[in-house]
Parts: sequence; C-alpha cells; structure tokens
Amino acid sequence: MSKTNHTLLSAHARSEIDRWLLRYPTDQKRSGVMQALMIVQEENGGWLTEALMDAVADYLELPKIAVYEVATFYTMYNLKPVGRHVINVCTNISCMLNGSQKIVDHLKKRLDINTNETTTDGKFTLREVECLAACAAAPMFQINKKYYENLTPEKVDTIIKELE
Repeated sequence: MSKTNHTLLSAHARSEIDRWLLRYPTDQKRSGVMQALMIVQEENGGWLTEALMDAVADYLELPKIAVYEVATFYTMYNLKPVGRHVINVCTNISCMLNGSQKIVDHLKKRLDINTNETTTDGKFTLREVECLAACAAAPMFQINKKYYENLTPEKVDTIIKELE
C-alpha cells in the first residue's frame, strides 16, 4: 500500500478520521472505514471518487478492496456526483403498501427526472432505497440527513418547494 496516496485527504479529514479511530483498538483500523468514507464523501460534495477511496484505504492501512466493499454495498455512499439534495425514497414493504410508488412517480414528474438521476440544475438526485427504519410512518423519504414521514404528493410538493 502506498503511503503517499492518503495525502489526497485534507488535514481536516485526517484529523476527523483519527478522532474516530480513537474508539477502536489500534490494530482495528478497519472499524473506522464507514465513518472515514462518510467524512471524505461529505468533504467532496457528497460523493466518492476511486482516488479518494484509495486514499482512505492507504490511510487506514487496508487493502483497497476492503474499502470498495463497504462503499459499494451501502446506499449511503455515492460513487458518482449527486445533487445538493439527495432524495432517498423507501420502497420496501411497509412503504410500498402505504403508497411509496405514488410518491416516487410524483417526484419523477415534479422533478422531471427518473430514479438515479439528478436534475439539470444539480439541486436534486432521486433514488429508491431499501428500508430506512421508519415503517410506522410510511411512506417516507430521507433528504440528505432528514426524514420526512407520512408523505402525500401535496406534502412532497411543500418540501421540494422549500428546498428549491
């Protein structure tokens, strides 16, 4: 593993990762990979490049595949540029039974994009995701880090208008 690649990480990112790693035994740096990726992704405008994932691997002294496995498995990591507001619509069973498809269809029409696309102005990215653990308030979506529950098309319009 190259020790120079981690210089792609800002001093702030390295400091935040180091602070996070204090929670784990020194020989368990792998435990910090998820948070390290979140820190780097947030600093990079919401997405991860291959070079940044390599830098995280080098900084944590891990094989690159150990970082790629995490980044490609979880939907919270974006491997291509995304809009300023990422809309994750839960389409798992509880949300589906309570109308999530109507919400997805409404958002597609309202934003003039399909799922896994970003609006031309770069404001919104629309994605369908698995369970977001808010089944009692279905249908729901998450925009950036905030949950919106018990959605209706009218409620969606109000939320989108506030974010435009």
